[in-house]
Amino acid sequence: MSHLLHAPIILLKEGADTSQGRGQIISNINACQVVVDIVRSTLGPRGMDKLIETESGATITNDGATVLNLLQVKHPAAALLVDVAQSQDLEVGDGTTSVVVLAGELLQEAKAFVEDGMATQVIIKGLRAGRDLMVVEAVTLLGPSLDISMVGLKKEAGGSYGDSRVVRGVAFKKTFSYAGFEQQPKKLINPKILLLNLELELKAEKENAEVRLDNPDDYQSIVDAEWDLIYEKLQTIADSGATVVFSKLPIGDLATQFFADRNIFCAGRVEDADLQRAAKATGAKVQSTVSGLTPDVLGSCGLFEEAQVGSERYNILSECPEAESATILLRGGAPQFLDEAERSLHDAIMIVRRALRSHAVVGGGGAIEMELSRYIREHSKTVAGKQQLVLKSFARALEAIPRALTRNAGFDATDVLNQLRQKHATSSEVCWIGVDCINGGVADSMAAHVWEPAIVKQHALAAATEAACLILSIDETITQPNPQDKKGGIQ
Repeated sequence: MSHLLHAPIILLKEGADTSQGRGQIISNINACQVVVDIVRSTLGPRGMDKLIETESGATITNDGATVLNLLQVKHPAAALLVDVAQSQDLEVGDGTTSVVVLAGELLQEAKAFVEDGMATQVIIKGLRAGRDLMVVEAVTLLGPSLDISMVGLKKEAGGSYGDSRVVRGVAFKKTFSYAGFEQQPKKLINPKILLLNLELELKAEKENAEVRLDNPDDYQSIVDAEWDLIYEKLQTIADSGATVVFSKLPIGDLATQFFADRNIFCAGRVEDADLQRAAKATGAKVQSTVSGLTPDVLGSCGLFEEAQVGSERYNILSECPEAESATILLRGGAPQFLDEAERSLHDAIMIVRRALRSHAVVGGGGAIEMELSRYIREHSKTVAGKQQLVLKSFARALEAIPRALTRNAGFDATDVLNQLRQKHATSSEVCWIGVDCINGGVADSMAAHVWEPAIVKQHALAAATEAACLILSIDETITQPNPQDKKGGIQ
């Protein structure tokens, strides 16, 4: 019986892979570095683009969140970095690459301590102490928040980026038009706008349908009743005073001609997002029936017009009274360039939104990272023991942002970093000297109007630190076998 007492206890499925200890921590750090090295060169205004080909086609981008999403990272530790970047993108809309680069640099600095045998909990404690030192003061809301859904982005291939324009109002591509649209008005001043989630067309006969009649004359009465119903709906809309009618569902040729005869513009199959923006901007209420239409459900704007943009026609509602709205019409050559411009504009819009909502901005171009690095380095001199080493490594890791900005801009990183250290070390007050990515060298970021919302940096620094701590706290990885997972991704 004694041999049974020493029999191995198997808890995992056959084929499961387990690895643990110091070697596993270092392996996780190395896996994260692969991801960091991919996105590092995309940082900053001079960052390089990545061409990523997937089953859905080729994508050209230097947006960190997009690159990470397309990589399909499979390694569990490296996938944590992707999750952190996605969180940064959802929370503040920018700073995804900075989060990954900073987290990777913190892990790289910690790697040397792990190899020397320092307990990971000591490293984690030091990293969190550094994070607490650099937390930016909480910002308060500045007036009403900017509703990001009121900014539309529309892409139109052809022309150049210089042909892009901003429309102060709601604009969307003209939908499919039925016969009779030629007679509709193309410009209306102070129109009354009706928004519908309702189909306005005669339905085609269903195949294999059967109608039983006792008298052949009854068939005509059924057809007449259907026509009476559609005409009653159309007349109700005309009597409401509406001069512009948009619907999420089709508006057929009968309705199109009916409205054209009464100088009413109509368009069906409008996308739901555009319909909702029009509702917010004009004050109209989307109706799913025309029974009992009242004037209070109609919206208004100063001007409605149909304008040509490239090879397409656009419906434009401007001078909207209820909410400020804008639509950016992007022009360009290849669809990939338009997609990248859209992603860049989204980041820019989110940054402006955050800046408007907060009282606090900080200097960009690595200025805030250098200032925090200087502060933590000075504070580390007051701390004894191993925590001092970790804090100093934290300070060095913060320099990864200005270093990457400098290298991506094509300048000497060593020379620029030495200048930055000298400027920040000798300044008697808060120093906003950062990397000049355009002309080379260093410059006052505040004076050059290179700003970043403090809340973006606050979230990025905290998220990067927590990501590094989380990855360092993993001392064992158990991978269950999955025979169906045969392909793809960074292992």
